[in-house]
Amino acid sequence: QLQLVESGGGLVQPGGSLRLSCAASGFTLDYYAIAWFRQAPGKEREGVSCISSNGGNTNYVDSVKGRFTISRDNGKNTVYLQMNSLKPEDTAVYYCAGRATRMVNFCDYAMDYWGKGTLVTVSS
Repeated sequence: QLQLVESGGGLVQPGGSLRLSCAASGFTLDYYAIAWFRQAPGKEREGVSCISSNGGNTNYVDSVKGRFTISRDNGKNTVYLQMNSLKPEDTAVYYCAGRATRMVNFCDYAMDYWGKGTLVTVSS
């Protein structure tokens, strides 16, 4: 059974940092592009960042550029999202998602497998 499990969410003050993890079970992430999405209350889900299967290509939504960093450790079968300088508007449920691809340097936001999400709350 293919599963993606997010962890690392929580409550943080504005300006603080969190690192989210997306761990895969039942399959290896080596051939999967992975993306992080978020959905804030009352808003549509948006793609935040993606990373190619070889880690060589990344993409960020404008609102998080310079603050968030996506990375992956295929040896640990895990993808990370380091979030710095957090703002209240970053509050959302964060999801990771994956899609198998032969294009090792490609990432986008069209995904096949989804985790259940982890809540990030930025508040003083």
